[in-house]
Amino acid sequence: MKKILVLSFIAAIAASCGSKHAAMTASTPAADNTLTAKEQKAGWKLLFNGTDLKGWHSWKRTTAAANWMVKDGQIQYDLSHDRDGEDLLTDGSYTNYELQIQWRITPGGNSGIIFDIQEDGKHGATYQTGAEMQVLDNVAASDNKKMNHLAGCLYDMIGDETVSHPVTPGEWNQVKIIQNKGQLTFWLNGTKTVDVKIGSPEWETALASSKFKSRGFEDFMKVQGGKIAIQKHPGASGWKNMKIREIKD
Repeated sequence: MKKILVLSFIAAIAASCGSKHAAMTASTPAADNTLTAKEQKAGWKLLFNGTDLKGWHSWKRTTAAANWMVKDGQIQYDLSHDRDGEDLLTDGSYTNYELQIQWRITPGGNSGIIFDIQEDGKHGATYQTGAEMQVLDNVAASDNKKMNHLAGCLYDMIGDETVSHPVTPGEWNQVKIIQNKGQLTFWLNGTKTVDVKIGSPEWETALASSKFKSRGFEDFMKVQGGKIAIQKHPGASGWKNMKIREIKD
């Protein structure tokens, strides 16, 4: 009888330890800049490996310029080399996809995620062809006067303070962008900020009242697909957990 009780006690302790270990394992977040086996099976690919800028280059260069660096597992915009390079672009081009990124910015900072970029000799900047999801300190940045210039908005086109909820500067924001057959959907920290079809009446109305109807933007979003960039702009920024899953028919 005593032997049975002892064995039962040992089994109960083992089961309890196993349950605690399983719970701890389930709650442990994945390491930064890595993919789980499930993500890999679903077709996700890392855009940033956490170590170097392989797969990235500065605007109209073959490699990354000195104003971009990797430190502490992040791509960081280095203000001390502000004049040494422009926006940082993916080497690859993407058309239909889901993109996830985490970003943080210093107080008063401003940046952006620009996509569908056509990098050619005709254009002088990423934003002449590509649309932008705004990255901003909504409180202290100078570019906070227009509602569709706030964090998470489709810059100068769609969005306002009701959907723009960035975290405190210095903390990490979570972004998701889906572009699929012309449908654009943005999320910032779990809130949907934009949902619009390129070329739809809503799109054309927003475009008509934006700066992108001005001279120099004749090719703005004329091609659905292109490179993705993070923007050189006032304030230091950090970027990590950048991954993409291409959507196939």
